[in-house]
Amino acid sequence: MDLQNAQKIVDNWIKDHGVRYFNELTNMAQLTEEVGEVARIISRRYGEQSEKESDKDKDLGEELADVLFVVLCLANQTGVNLQEAFDKKLELKTKRDHNRHHSNEKLK
Repeated sequence: MDLQNAQKIVDNWIKDHGVRYFNELTNMAQLTEEVGEVARIISRRYGEQSEKESDKDKDLGEELADVLFVVLCLANQTGVNLQEAFDKKLELKTKRDHNRHHSNEKLK
């Protein structure tokens, strides 16, 4: 599935199951909350913090999907075509970063 189809799927889900999109500020707060949940899992599971018993059943994939869902909502309600934006960004990063990362001693 490409990002454009993902945006359509989320839009249809909102129309079928939601009343409407939350406003942009609410969705930004939701995104921040979801990113925080991802950060908590990663810092405790892969970082140096100890994982609490209550965090051991948390599903990183599910939390990343929550982040993606809210990003898709924000793109839909602000008129952003994420597929175009992503393709443009990937092209920019490819041109800008290819040699930069290959010559980075820290990555060897």
